[in-house]
Amino acid sequence: MTKLIVALMCAVLATSAGVTPVAAQRGTPAEAQALLKKAVEHYKAVGRKVALADFTAKKAPFVDRDLYVFCIGPNRTISAHGATASYVGTSANALKDSEGKPLGKAIIGAASGKSGGSVRYRWMNPVSGKIEPKVSFVQKVGQDVCGVGAYQPD
Repeated sequence: MTKLIVALMCAVLATSAGVTPVAAQRGTPAEAQALLKKAVEHYKAVGRKVALADFTAKKAPFVDRDLYVFCIGPNRTISAHGATASYVGTSANALKDSEGKPLGKAIIGAASGKSGGSVRYRWMNPVSGKIEPKVSFVQKVGQDVCGVGAYQPD
C-alpha cells in the first residue's frame, strides 16, 4: 500500500511540474550530451573493442530510454549502434534520414571540430516507433566518431 501511495504521489508531482509520462520517456539534449561524455570517457578507459561492444549491447548505462550511443569507424563503417545492432558493419555513407538527407558525411564533418559538433535530422525513434526530428551530438574519439542524439517531437 505504501509503495502505491508513493508511486501515485510521484506521478502527481511529475504531472504538476509539467512532466508528462510521455516526456519522461524521452531523453533531453542535455542528457544526450552527458551520455556522449560518459561514452567518450568509457572508450578512453577500456579501449575501442570493449567500448564498441558495450555501446551496441543495448543496455545501461549506454542506452537510456530513447538515448543511445552510435559510432562510425575510420573506414566510414558503423562500428557501434545502441538501438539497431544490425547497422554495425554497414556503410555510414548509405545512411539517409527520412527526407533522404545523407547522414554519414554530415556526422563525420560535424565531429571534425576540436570539441565535436551536432547534426539535426529526422530519424525513427526506437521508443515511440515514429519518425521524429533529432539532434545528435558527435565527437571524435580514438579511431571513431561517436554520438548520442535526442529526439524532439514535432
